[in-house]
Amino acid sequence: MKVRKEITVALENKPGALGHLCCCLADRKINILAVSVHESAEVGIVRMVLDKPAAAVKLISQCCPMTMNVCEVLELSAPNKPGVLARIASKLGKRKVNIEYIYGSVRGKGRAAIILKASNAKKAQRLLRGM
Repeated sequence: MKVRKEITVALENKPGALGHLCCCLADRKINILAVSVHESAEVGIVRMVLDKPAAAVKLISQCCPMTMNVCEVLELSAPNKPGVLARIASKLGKRKVNIEYIYGSVRGKGRAAIILKASNAKKAQRLLRGM
């Protein structure tokens, strides 16, 4: 399990906005390890875990003049099979740790990366160690 920096960007909800952000990152050889996009009428909320978060923060502030936030999330490497997420969510829930949000990315060879924002990251990390 790793603690990762996650960058959240609010983009205008219009054609080409996400493409522009992704091109800016690609031009600087910054790789997107996991991504989640949620939309509302006016903005899209893009959450990303990147291989070079410090460089990305600087670049995004120049490239996209929208709101940006950086926080810590947990990245779990887990088997990509039924029941894994149920075990994770149940274990945290029983110990009163709320999952604020979660998304995933398949990593090949039967593995998935699960990106998790918890109400108590330290406790979640302790509870999930070894899963």
